[in-house]
Amino acid sequence: MTSIPKVGFVSLGCPKATVDSERILTRLRSDGYQIAPDYAEADLVVVNTCGFIDAAVDESLDAIGEALDEHGRVIVTGCLGARAEVIREAHPEVLAVTGPQAEDAVMEAVYAHLPRPAHDPFLDLVPAQGIKLTPAHYAYIKISEGCNHRCRFCIIPSMRGDLVSRPIGGILDEAHGLVEAGVRELLVISQDTSAYGLDTRYRTDFWQGRPLKTDIETLARTLGELQAWVRLHYVYPYPQVDRLIPLMVDALILPYLDMPLQHGSPRVLKAMRRPAATEQVLERLADWRRICPELVLRSTFIVGFPGETDADFEQLLTFLREARLDRVGCFSYSPVEGAAANALPAPVPDELKEERRQRFMAVQAEISRAKLAERVGKREIVLVDEVLDEQVIARSRADAPEIDGAVIIDGAWELDPGDFIEVAITGGDEHDLFAEPFAQ
Repeated sequence: MTSIPKVGFVSLGCPKATVDSERILTRLRSDGYQIAPDYAEADLVVVNTCGFIDAAVDESLDAIGEALDEHGRVIVTGCLGARAEVIREAHPEVLAVTGPQAEDAVMEAVYAHLPRPAHDPFLDLVPAQGIKLTPAHYAYIKISEGCNHRCRFCIIPSMRGDLVSRPIGGILDEAHGLVEAGVRELLVISQDTSAYGLDTRYRTDFWQGRPLKTDIETLARTLGELQAWVRLHYVYPYPQVDRLIPLMVDALILPYLDMPLQHGSPRVLKAMRRPAATEQVLERLADWRRICPELVLRSTFIVGFPGETDADFEQLLTFLREARLDRVGCFSYSPVEGAAANALPAPVPDELKEERRQRFMAVQAEISRAKLAERVGKREIVLVDEVLDEQVIARSRADAPEIDGAVIIDGAWELDPGDFIEVAITGGDEHDLFAEPFAQ
């Protein structure tokens, strides 16, 4: 073991898991541990797993196996850790297994197998914003844990529990610190962002001496006072979301909503235990667009849910054409161990699931291409993500990192990640836009 103990870290899963990893890494650095860049330099390895669908379980088990093969001393945490027996059966030699949101348990396991070093926090400083796994110019902020929904395809509540909202003052402290450290985009995440504060009955908290109500409107409005883009993810189309649209018109938050709608057939939505009023959703989207024409809507859908008929799928395509969403992801239904949907009759054959997924994405590709074509010839502010030798990769208000498209600027430019620049849109395809810097 080296004089300063080093911990290797593997982080899998969604942005919510990324935030958990960042918190554990910050705790490790605060306690004097170094973070190893590879297995060879590590004295211990922590693997933060995902366990939402079968493919994620397989990826997590493979990552644990690789860490054991390459190193041998491995602690496992995260969503799959809630099913410790699955991990122990596949890899009985792991040192410890903890579940999600278990920072204290992870740290205790690290202490047990890699003693805490002598450490002077005044000399071994951790950055004010903590340890981040994202690029320096954007960061995820998780505003709550858990979920009160009981969707039949989802096992997140069994892993992460019911909704627990963070105090609004603590969220704003974190956001303020991130912006002060150079973050230019704050991505607000949770399992159900629009339900923020429901569990606290929207009680009043304080930030910088100001009384603030614990709800998504107040949080979004106050985040909008900071000098950064604010982007909302995992927002359900509840009535309270209506109050967010004027904040977009006033440029306090980005005109962007990520809403996991999942399907367009009322019958399938009911089987999923999801809100089933598709006509009301379409009316709400139309109202939002009337108020804020710049609004960008992203969503995800599931095809091949048990019992989905040809007629249900055609209803989904009709909904897609009427909703004309800007950004869409589609997944074939995957049975997840422990999900209530597994007991439903009439499973859809895998070949038919894939055929429907491809048809769905073909329809959306045409919608996306047309929506992006409408922006050609316009000027937009973009945020630079990456500067290459002969190309700059940026994002507009319509593009969340890693899941949406990009704005591609050809040529060599003296720019840095995190810069905001104005560009003229010169072209596009079904995913990305092409642009050049706008010269006045």
